Amino acid sequence: MSTATTTPLPPTDPRSLTPAQARTLFRDGLRVPTSGWCEGWTQANLVAVPALWAYDLLLYSQRNPKPCPVLDVGDAGATSLSILTGDVRTDLPAYRVYADGELVAEVEDATSYWRDDLVTFLIGCSFTFEDALARAGVPVRHVEQGRNVPMYRTSIDTRPAGTLHGPLVVSMRPVPASQVADAVRVTSRYPAVHGAPVHVGDPSAIGIADLDAPDYGEAVDVRPGEVPVFWACGVTPQAAIAASRPAYAITHAPGHMAITDARDSDYVVP
Repeated sequence: MSTATTTPLPPTDPRSLTPAQARTLFRDGLRVPTSGWCEGWTQANLVAVPALWAYDLLLYSQRNPKPCPVLDVGDAGATSLSILTGDVRTDLPAYRVYADGELVAEVEDATSYWRDDLVTFLIGCSFTFEDALARAGVPVRHVEQGRNVPMYRTSIDTRPAGTLHGPLVVSMRPVPASQVADAVRVTSRYPAVHGAPVHVGDPSAIGIADLDAPDYGEAVDVRPGEVPVFWACGVTPQAAIAASRPAYAITHAPGHMAITDARDSDYVVP
């Protein structure tokens, strides 16, 4: 008898899925970026570090709230959290495993890499405010083009904490010049998921040499009359892991997020 498994096909309308339905697909092997999935449900970056490093990561997040807004923290060894009732080892589309700061594996199931001393952090993700941008008529180009959002390491240093240090990472969305103010207004209402942009305009001013060569994700078209707009990004802890070289860490693969049981509306302010 054959024991081959079949990779599930992407749903025709991932926006309409519940978090539990999406997590089942990921657990069964579907690997896709999650922008545009589960409309109205909050997505999050995942970082799991040994308990020995957990205080440093918590302090690093507190000192760098724009790129690292903490939504939830688990107990050591816990595989579910209060806002994610699934299994953090299996229910994301893809994971990265780091040893001594080096990327040693990118996998769809992190169970065999899990350790009982790992403390999981869920950090806010800018995908959470993309529905609000779209409702305001602001284009979300990577969704339009079916690509992973472009992300870049900048020349801006984050504030160190304990053993952790590294550059600020940003995500970029091109916005028509006439709508930049709308993009700022909409996203500023979501401070728990990065909030307002950190930079608008010239990429070289923050150390980005080429928009067509993102450090993570995929490049998108920037059309005439559009301005690149940059938001702090929850991949920043991954850049800190590469720079600070902790003995061990597991993260999500950039753009392949944890879809939580929290609602986007939980994080919007008047």
